[in-house]
Amino acid sequence: MHYDILHSAGHAFLIILDPTRLGLLFGGVCMGLALGILPGIGGVAGMALLLPFTYHMDPNAAFALLLGLGSTTTTADPISAIVLGAPGHAASAATVLDGFPMTKQGIGGRALGASYMSALMGGLFGALLMALAIPLLRPIILYMGSPELLAFSLLGMAMVAVLSGNTPLRGLTAACFGVMISMIGSDPQTGTLRWTMDSLYLSDGLPLVPATLGLYALPELCDLAVSRSSIAAEGLKVDTRTGLLQGARDCFSNWFLVLRCSWIGAGLGTIPGIGGSVIDWVSYGHALRTEKGATQSFGTGDVRGVIAAESASNAKEGGNLVPTVAFGVPGTAGMAILLGAFLIQGLVPGPEMLTKNLDLTYSMVWSIAIANVLGSGLCFLFSGQFAKLATLRYTLIMPAVLGLVYVGAFEGTRQWGDLFALLFFGLLGWSMKHAKWPRPPLILGLILGSTLERYLFVSTERYGWGGWVTRPVVLIILGVALLGLVRSFVADIRQHGGFKGMAQGFAHPRFQPGNLFPAFLLCLMGVMVAQATQWNFNAKIGPLSVGFAGLLFCAVSFVNEVFRRKAMKPATVGAAAAPISEIEATTGKSVKGQEGKIHMDIPSALAHLPGRTVLFRGLIFFGWMVGFMGSMALIGLIPTVPIFIIAYMRLEGRERWSLVLPFAVIMAVFIYAVFDQLLAVPWPPTVLGAVFPDLRGYVPSL
Repeated sequence: MHYDILHSAGHAFLIILDPTRLGLLFGGVCMGLALGILPGIGGVAGMALLLPFTYHMDPNAAFALLLGLGSTTTTADPISAIVLGAPGHAASAATVLDGFPMTKQGIGGRALGASYMSALMGGLFGALLMALAIPLLRPIILYMGSPELLAFSLLGMAMVAVLSGNTPLRGLTAACFGVMISMIGSDPQTGTLRWTMDSLYLSDGLPLVPATLGLYALPELCDLAVSRSSIAAEGLKVDTRTGLLQGARDCFSNWFLVLRCSWIGAGLGTIPGIGGSVIDWVSYGHALRTEKGATQSFGTGDVRGVIAAESASNAKEGGNLVPTVAFGVPGTAGMAILLGAFLIQGLVPGPEMLTKNLDLTYSMVWSIAIANVLGSGLCFLFSGQFAKLATLRYTLIMPAVLGLVYVGAFEGTRQWGDLFALLFFGLLGWSMKHAKWPRPPLILGLILGSTLERYLFVSTERYGWGGWVTRPVVLIILGVALLGLVRSFVADIRQHGGFKGMAQGFAHPRFQPGNLFPAFLLCLMGVMVAQATQWNFNAKIGPLSVGFAGLLFCAVSFVNEVFRRKAMKPATVGAAAAPISEIEATTGKSVKGQEGKIHMDIPSALAHLPGRTVLFRGLIFFGWMVGFMGSMALIGLIPTVPIFIIAYMRLEGRERWSLVLPFAVIMAVFIYAVFDQLLAVPWPPTVLGAVFPDLRGYVPSL
């Protein structure tokens, strides 16, 4: 048996070294890196685009091309996350927390170097795990039923919620709100339309892409526009040479962290339904809990945060292949497309892939390993140029990135609703950032909400309430989740003198601008819960359970803020009240080493600006967004891009025409070539196209 495995692994390596297959693998890597850099355009779209081209390829070449692309999209993800503060995709959101602050400090090259090396090490570990685990994990994976998957989802929610620094109630509130948002649309069990406001767009639920871009990309771009400076602090030089090598050395210095997080990523990747959007947060939370001094330094530019997120993110690719190849159960959307390639090639996932087609299985392992080496190598070669983006003026960065963000958001469902969702979540994300409310729990709730409800329904229908909860693995997982929740609150209570110290902290109510957001959230969730009470039982049991919990957490947090003895520093829109814990809000006491610390989110750097200035410039930024959407509705996206770039660069930055015009033309041609011609995006109808239909054949996206 062992000889057969070694022989198959060696033969598979020779197969992949064939020049044609190696060339296809390299082409897939290049496309994966390009798609990873673009915000909102992920490997799933790229794999779907390449799938038709694999019809006439041999299986080894087809999987080399597809896995070359799928394995390296996450390698390039950190470029926009670290340099621009805009996560290319949900899986790189955790990288922003420490990578973007490092760029602002002028050491973006070090963050990039750490991300590439940890991605390489994690990717190789994931490939190794797949090579060793496929023949061994079959009984374990077959044991995982809906109760275990539900428990894992709850564990991920609990970890991120309680790791919202010293504001666990805010984290839990945001997580519950995210779950409620995920339930918008048609109830899968009864068909009841929930919170759709009679909108056809909302009947299928809110897509993840515009929500992620709105919550993470737009607030950072807005703050960049408000500060009216480059991403890196003025006078700082972004380290693009020695920084890369230092980042790589950081990975070797923290090799045990890389190993642990790679194991988390690869292990959770083998479980269907646990996507990369969850894995990197779980890994980041593990590092925050276990690394020395992490509670004080994570979120401010600690390279270990980048290492933890990226090593797990790339390691998951090898783990994702295990259930896909061994059982035909795709764990992610990308693996579902890969399963389509199996069918195209006439292959059946399952025992045959571990016996008759073992060579092909291990050629996939080698494809992942080699793709990670090539992808990380290319990123090391060219990342210096990417890091230099941080030194550019905001008027040179903003129009290009905003154009790509719009296109990326439109890829959600390719409807106008995607752009309205982008604007809504952008405003929500900016408000949360300046009110010091953590965003990661909200996006995680949005990702896991439908999964939680589906697994809960299946588990209770099949096992009953008492049956699924008492399963041994479920009890262990739920125990770990509960322990994490309890530890956070107990630690906070002890730091403030117990319940007696908390009780002494109450005073007369003092309402401040920083309380506006929790008040808004409390009202919004109250309205949603009131509407949910009118649905039938099966449709409302999930929303009401989550809604009442969210209302409780939000109400307690709101009361603590309003009735605290010692007020925060004056809260403004740009310099929101100094972040304090819920218990600190009631006692007025400050925890040494915890002041201003909200983990797992990006703090605002606009405290030096007056609140009115921040609010006014922020409204201008969102006004530009509304103007972009209006022009897009009138004449289409592609003609809007050059007009927007010219207007923004001339009015905001007084840039010279010799720079503005070529930039506008290049961006318009790029979007036209990639999205109109290559991806054939079906653009929404426009007013001009409806009035003059003959122009549609001459003006792209009209």
